[in-house]
Amino acid sequence: MPDLFDKSVVIFGCGNILFGDDGFGPAVVEHLKSHYILPDDVLALDVGTSIRDILFDILLSEKKPRRLIIVDAVDRPGKEPGELFELPVEEIPPQKTADFSLHQFPTVNMLQELKDQTGVEVTVLAAQVQEIPEEVQPGLSQRLQWAVKEAAARLAATVNAGKKD
Repeated sequence: MPDLFDKSVVIFGCGNILFGDDGFGPAVVEHLKSHYILPDDVLALDVGTSIRDILFDILLSEKKPRRLIIVDAVDRPGKEPGELFELPVEEIPPQKTADFSLHQFPTVNMLQELKDQTGVEVTVLAAQVQEIPEEVQPGLSQRLQWAVKEAAARLAATVNAGKKD
């Protein structure tokens, strides 16, 4: 992934597309890439369940992005399914930090280190899940399907991406 170290902004779509709403992050990256023209200094990647390894590579690299945006689905009390919100690294839910079965997101320490010790700006754009099934069941709920478009539009505005025809 040589581009990873040459871009100033990197967007990671996290999640497992085989487990319902958990596939939100990859769906947002797909929508962003198919409907918008990203600036040359921006990279959007579907990292699926591999974010931990990629963050480790970034931590060890001499070249780092200026900004890292993580797109993921979470389950937060008091939020409505499909609701988008920014989640400070310090507030990533405990169930995400130990989630080895879906997308291995025990990466809070690495995110915190990137933020605090390297100056990389870390943002988590989260969507409230409606449901994550216990067995394989691909496909997002209706509410998260709508949230995909809104999240992609929000990211496009953030990075000054142009709309494709």
